[in-house]
Amino acid sequence: MTLPDWFPNFTEPSRLVWLIAIPILVGLYAWASRKRNKRGMRFTNTGMLGAVVRRQSQWRRHLTVALSLLSLIALVGAWAKPFAQVDVPRERATIVVVLDVSLSMQATDVRPDRFTVAKNEATEFVKSLPAQYNVALVTLSGNPSLVIPPTTDRGAVIRGIETRQLADSTAVGEAIVVGLQALAQAPKPKGAGDEPAPGAIVLLTDGQNTVGRPAEQGAQQAADEKVPVFTIGYGSENGYVDLDGKREPVPVNHAQLERVAKETGGEHFRAASPEQLKKVYSNIGSSVGVEKAERETTAAWAGWGLGFAALAALCAISLAARWPS
Repeated sequence: MTLPDWFPNFTEPSRLVWLIAIPILVGLYAWASRKRNKRGMRFTNTGMLGAVVRRQSQWRRHLTVALSLLSLIALVGAWAKPFAQVDVPRERATIVVVLDVSLSMQATDVRPDRFTVAKNEATEFVKSLPAQYNVALVTLSGNPSLVIPPTTDRGAVIRGIETRQLADSTAVGEAIVVGLQALAQAPKPKGAGDEPAPGAIVLLTDGQNTVGRPAEQGAQQAADEKVPVFTIGYGSENGYVDLDGKREPVPVNHAQLERVAKETGGEHFRAASPEQLKKVYSNIGSSVGVEKAERETTAAWAGWGLGFAALAALCAISLAARWPS
């Protein structure tokens, strides 16, 4: 059986076994009440009994016991360390970093090589982003994939960048589409609306599409979704790599990257400085959504327990006190 979202979970559910004391105490109370009533029936002169022993209010006595049991239930629940899923506000603006990991990126026409320079610049760019922005990491190869979904954890994104390895082929158009899918994973707005999160894609590559849909087709989809793509090209016209003992030319395709940027409303850089890269997020804007998060609710449960205990104590005092008639 699936429990509703508002129902609490417990870090120490084994401690709830103490709740078995509740039905035992209820049974003992019912037994004691019956025994008390039977003992009272021995007195036939109830008028004399009322003059000697003040009659207690039955409902106040039951209420005192009920409040005491509720207090016990709440305090046992607090002891079991409850937690619940709650809505937490979070900035939706997202930057998707698309890092080219194709074999052409090992060319050394950019020292020490294109791949190392791209990773270093991607790392510095992630560090420079405003703290409230989400960042996602997508790898560009023959099979682009989402490595890190939108997160504010800069350390996770940087570790993802540093640990990437080279792979076959280059699918620029496909990588842009995966970047759009990553952007769609940003926190959703509260309510029925589902408008896309504000954001941008930063594509770090040598720009030569070899497989998959054309780069311009991916750019058209980004333009339709109003997501700018900023491209950073690495390498020169004379770049090459040695594969299986054969030298393969891998010239950078700046023209293709410029078309992608222009189509989407972004900008192309041949060598982007930190100041230039501020253009990526300077006009994104802000949008607040919500995400589910676990929050411990021990204090709330303990507060209810103490509240019920205080009410039970007041009821007990009212039973013992002699109120003027």
